[in-house]
Amino acid sequence: MLLGPRPHSDRLETSLTLLRIGLAVLIFIHGAHRAAHWDPNVTGFGEWLSSLGFPMGFYWAAAVTVYELVAPLFLIARRFVTLACLGHIVIIALGAVLVHYPSGWFVVGAGRNGMEYSVLLLIGLIAIAWAHAPKRV
Repeated sequence: MLLGPRPHSDRLETSLTLLRIGLAVLIFIHGAHRAAHWDPNVTGFGEWLSSLGFPMGFYWAAAVTVYELVAPLFLIARRFVTLACLGHIVIIALGAVLVHYPSGWFVVGAGRNGMEYSVLLLIGLIAIAWAHAPKRV
């Protein structure tokens, strides 16, 4: 008991459900805001991706936006959860490296626009993906 008591097994599913739905809502809101302000958000995002060398940056930006609108619905409906999480993991990890890493760790306070929030999202998505991944026999 060095680390304290284990979580109550009868509360684990409810806890994971709260985390899964909470992450889905946060990601959906992010995509909905970008989609609602297509120009300049998606077009600007696409131009920025193109400037980094991504071919057809606008289409990548549009695909990410659509994914952020559709995949959270799968998370909420508890369908294809692991696949939906894996897509978000790739998107958020790329964003953390390309956008937030250069600004350091902290989002606010000791820094600005850092990657701590992205890391927290990644940890949550990994936990949900792992909990819903098919068991190997």
